[in-house]
Amino acid sequence: MSALAALCRLRPVVLALAAGSLIPVATCASAAADVRSAAPARQAAAERVLKDDVALTPGKGGVVRVKETIVYQFAGGSGFQRTFPTRTHESVSQDRVYQLAALRATSPDGGPTRVSTSSGDTDTKVKVSGGKLTGAHTVVLEYDLRGAIDQLGSAEELRWPAAGGWRVPVDEATATVDATAMIRSVNCFAGPLESTIGCTQYYTNHAHTQGIYTQREMLPGEYLTVVAGLPPGTTGGHAIYERRHTVATAFSVNAVTGGVLLGLLVLLGGGVLALYLLRGRDARVVGKHASAGDQAPVVGTEFEPPNGVRPGQIGTLIDEQADVIDVTATIVDLAVRGYLLIEEEDRARTGRLDWTLRRLDRPVVDLLPYERILLDALMTGPDGAPRDAVKLSELGGTFATKLAQVRAAMYDDVVKQGWFARRPDTVRSRWTVVGIALTVLGIAATVALAVTTEWALAGLALIIAGAALAYGGQYMPAKTARGSTVLAHTIGFRAFLERGTIPDGDDVASRQRIALFSRFLPYAVVFDVVGKWAETVKDAGERAEGADNLYWYEGPAEWDLSNFAESMRTFTLATSGSISQSRGL
Repeated sequence: MSALAALCRLRPVVLALAAGSLIPVATCASAAADVRSAAPARQAAAERVLKDDVALTPGKGGVVRVKETIVYQFAGGSGFQRTFPTRTHESVSQDRVYQLAALRATSPDGGPTRVSTSSGDTDTKVKVSGGKLTGAHTVVLEYDLRGAIDQLGSAEELRWPAAGGWRVPVDEATATVDATAMIRSVNCFAGPLESTIGCTQYYTNHAHTQGIYTQREMLPGEYLTVVAGLPPGTTGGHAIYERRHTVATAFSVNAVTGGVLLGLLVLLGGGVLALYLLRGRDARVVGKHASAGDQAPVVGTEFEPPNGVRPGQIGTLIDEQADVIDVTATIVDLAVRGYLLIEEEDRARTGRLDWTLRRLDRPVVDLLPYERILLDALMTGPDGAPRDAVKLSELGGTFATKLAQVRAAMYDDVVKQGWFARRPDTVRSRWTVVGIALTVLGIAATVALAVTTEWALAGLALIIAGAALAYGGQYMPAKTARGSTVLAHTIGFRAFLERGTIPDGDDVASRQRIALFSRFLPYAVVFDVVGKWAETVKDAGERAEGADNLYWYEGPAEWDLSNFAESMRTFTLATSGSISQSRGL
């Protein structure tokens, strides 16, 4: 006993004599804790396997009957634990499996006999427990083993880590293989499971019907692996293989999974295509004819827009979207029709390029609902008060919310005109949401199938179909027969504007050319041909006496129509940017 331990036995005396110091008391407390924590370690160090003797008897069907006699040195424990390797990963998708069955334990001298097992990923732990034990006790562990015998060429081979897998050292391990036929060869390995180091001793008896294997001094976790070559047909045993479920196997491609994936893609992809053909194509294409008399077709050199159709309506009709450029074209159209005056400020004087939109006194009874909403939005201040004029730069960051109202009204207008059965934005949103939902469902199905089965490819078909539907939803809005006819006329009018020429002749005066140019300019904004179309007004301005401004567009001093093409291009860009700009946080 240490001096500190002896001192601790005199603890009451120490407490009485050392009232002024707590050092001896604290030291004794820590010493007691050290003794308690060291007890299990000393117990584990004291326990060991004195001898592990294993007898293996191969039988029909490849079943090996194993009887393991264990002499175990106990040091106050209630039992012991042995680990059997029962699964090895042969490949990415396949495991070799060893099955233990009918485990039972007996003891001739009062050792533990209660057997329990727990399985891990690659091993099975067998625990034999009983009461608190000390000293050496003998335990006989018996079990049936399947999967340890495999066909090797024309012969059979038994390979099994017969002894080992202990958490304590082993003084001596022996194993015997008792065969009913002559053993052709024996081999033996000691150490870790993958060890190629030979054991202490291995040989066959004089009749070659028994293989004998010996290994001394094994460390915790080491094994004695025995190998015995048997004649063909000795047991008829085969290795047991199981398919391991991994990501690779979940998405494995074979004739079945590939066929299912292809079939689902054809089915789901065909369904998406059918939806587009039935719901997404224009009525003009479906019916192969337009509603007679809705709009006259464009022929010859005729260069008129569809009767009564406004630029913003045409922009929404063409691409089925109420774009910012359609709203910009409507602002220009309101100016051309006398509801607004666009004044370009003198950049040399103000130091920046800007425009003033000034409201003119004209009744709004002829305006369409979306045009009235747009005009009111432009001429209403942030405080809700009406205003007669507004600078384009003042719209930046304040008009974005009103822009949404204008665009919604434009969608309502094309439905009211009978060009679409439903609002295009609503149709797109609905099919996109359905596609996204199908994609999410496909992802969930793929994950579930990957975790539980080998059919994860089927879930990929749902993902692909959902993504196709979400993308294809942008093309689902369909024009009616009337809308298709208006579009046919619009296409011809666009071709005229893209040529950028006005028919010349004595009957068309320069001022008439300017008026015609102004009338068509908002449509040129929609068709993105402002630059080419604006050049047509240059010569007319030079030939028209005093024509240095348009009635709806006023430039600064020294400005004339020769500058209009650049001014108009810059104005449309600045307007689109200002009305769509959101206020920063």
